[in-house]
Amino acid sequence: MNCLTALIVSVMSDFMPTLPYDADALEPVISKETIEYHYGKHLKTYADNLSKLTRGTALEGKSIEEIVVDAPEGAIYNNAGQVMNHQLYFLQFTPAPRISRPEGKLATLIVRDFGSFEELQKKMNEASTKLFGSGWVWLCLNDSARLEVDSYSNGDTPLRYGKLPVLGFDVWEHAYYLDYQNRRADHIGRLWEIIDWDEVTRRIE
Repeated sequence: MNCLTALIVSVMSDFMPTLPYDADALEPVISKETIEYHYGKHLKTYADNLSKLTRGTALEGKSIEEIVVDAPEGAIYNNAGQVMNHQLYFLQFTPAPRISRPEGKLATLIVRDFGSFEELQKKMNEASTKLFGSGWVWLCLNDSARLEVDSYSNGDTPLRYGKLPVLGFDVWEHAYYLDYQNRRADHIGRLWEIIDWDEVTRRIE
């Protein structure tokens, strides 16, 4: 688990990440209103719940990664999974990406495991539109050091299963409904425009 220590940066003590951009900076892909609701209300609720649920338990004071791995099934894990997923989600975006596709080690792994970057995009887009109900789609690195695209219901997360989450798409309706209504596929397609590939690459190094 040592490789995960740098996974989540700039996180306040109550599990809320500090956004590296202004609330309106990701427009028109993600609106200011969506950031205010998604980050400011939904994630804040998960973070507050997790703080309350772990207070006075053996999990109090542990990192979010440790809680996700060690928490029993139920309320603590549900909130911890959502906190970790959202921390990674919000920190993977930037209003002005330096590059439009991955470079270096991540690019090499993508070509090795998917054939091309375009094939990875296709797999993540398809998984995101086909996932029934609420959940997440993750590009993750498995215990064989190979990349794979996995779907998870609700607040489940790859780390629970020994996989390193690298790039995640939130397909809960609160992530896109204010901007795209029922057009989930349109929302997912636009997210590729604001991915901070430098940040995503750091997650596998």
